[in-house]
Amino acid sequence: MRKVLIANRGEIAVRVIRTCRSMGLSTVAVYSEVDRKALHVLLADEAHAIGPAAPHSSYLNSDRLLEAARQTGADAVHPGYGFLSENSDFARAVIEAGLIWIGPDPDTIDLMGDKVAARRTATEAGVPPVPGADLTGDPARDLEVARGVGYPIMVKASGGGGGKGMRVVRDEADLESALERARNEAGKAFGNAHIYIERAIESPRHVEVQLVGDGRGRVAVLGERDCSIQRRHQKLVEESTCTALTDAARRELWDRAAALAERVQYLGAGTVEFLLAPSGETFFLEMNTRIQVEHPVTEMVTGVDLVQQQILMARGEPLVLSDRPADLRGHAIECRIGAEDPIHGFLPAAGVITRLGEPAGPGVRVDSGIHEGFEVGLHYDPLLAKLVVWGATRDEAIERMAGALEEYDLAGLPTTLPFHRFAMGNRAFREGRISTDFVGREWKEEAFEAEPADAVAAAVAAVISRELGRKRRTFDPRGASPRWWSRREIWRGR
Repeated sequence: MRKVLIANRGEIAVRVIRTCRSMGLSTVAVYSEVDRKALHVLLADEAHAIGPAAPHSSYLNSDRLLEAARQTGADAVHPGYGFLSENSDFARAVIEAGLIWIGPDPDTIDLMGDKVAARRTATEAGVPPVPGADLTGDPARDLEVARGVGYPIMVKASGGGGGKGMRVVRDEADLESALERARNEAGKAFGNAHIYIERAIESPRHVEVQLVGDGRGRVAVLGERDCSIQRRHQKLVEESTCTALTDAARRELWDRAAALAERVQYLGAGTVEFLLAPSGETFFLEMNTRIQVEHPVTEMVTGVDLVQQQILMARGEPLVLSDRPADLRGHAIECRIGAEDPIHGFLPAAGVITRLGEPAGPGVRVDSGIHEGFEVGLHYDPLLAKLVVWGATRDEAIERMAGALEEYDLAGLPTTLPFHRFAMGNRAFREGRISTDFVGREWKEEAFEAEPADAVAAAVAAVISRELGRKRRTFDPRGASPRWWSRREIWRGR
């Protein structure tokens, strides 16, 4: 492996580029028309245009991605997360093209990507899933199946995740319409309209176990993460470790995740997700066959570079990590900074980033895909950056995160920063009383006002950014990337 094409964009593309650089590997970025001046394009050794802004014409177009690999001489493909990262057809096409796929075997993606098959495999591995059942498509029969599972139930898409195709049904009167809506949404989102049902666990925690496998049955567990603070099944805050677990429960969760990964001879980095019920029971939820957005909190408490582990496993190198973590150091928290307006229902936002000042200091990390002057549109996932902190204790991590959030200066469009500042000061969060309904229970939009926008300052900043951009050396993203001018250099030049 000498040159890696990153079939993605944004902060994860930047993240992969940095690990590749540390390993002496060249990188190829791909970009759509609207991402021509994106940060991942500026940082990569080479960049290749792959089409219009629409994802199906660019980042989801496997033919264009493979052609980019051929033209640039890349010999490996890293899919990041989202887009085609869990698409077995793309993985097979990469392998058939003679390239190295930095991810699990396509058959494993198929097996664990189908939620019904994954539940069956988990049961066979001795990992109990949430009680549930497959559906037949016959309304009368499905009504009986739902009664057997017990209300409230969760309707879920078998071929995808991210909350799409997911519905909570509390009584029989709403079942038929919920099933129809879920099938339609799943079909549009994943090209697979098949759905199934699970018992809805009220007010659970969402806990996931990070692992790395060598593809030959050996698995290393790297602790767990608590991802309970989410909205519409989209995570907002993650932390490691989960403070609700006893040492015995933690070991049991690790063992269950490892048993499932060993059964499928998992290769690379993966995550096994569980629901932790208020009763203390844990149930298998799903397995994600890719790097997770929240992987940095695991890196902070283990010191392991998970992207590096993905690459090492893809190259067929031996797994040298311990089967279980000998020591998880301190506590880490991640806040996802997204282009969404939490004051108005977390509506997606767009605009030009007119000012950007990222926090720094001991125990502070920012994984970002943006820069001043970058135009944020509505074509892709709203994630802009991830703010991650480490502390010797959870309390210390919370205080460090609160300070870093105050230091974070991002202007030009609404972001989730006000919500995160609220969360770090929230009493329930600080006391560890969190669950998947935290946002609905604690966040009251009407109690907060949008941060005032200084229109004059924003306009001046935009003009300065544009004028400085004209003075900087121009670049051609089709060739070698230019030197990236840091924010300090730009403002020193002011």
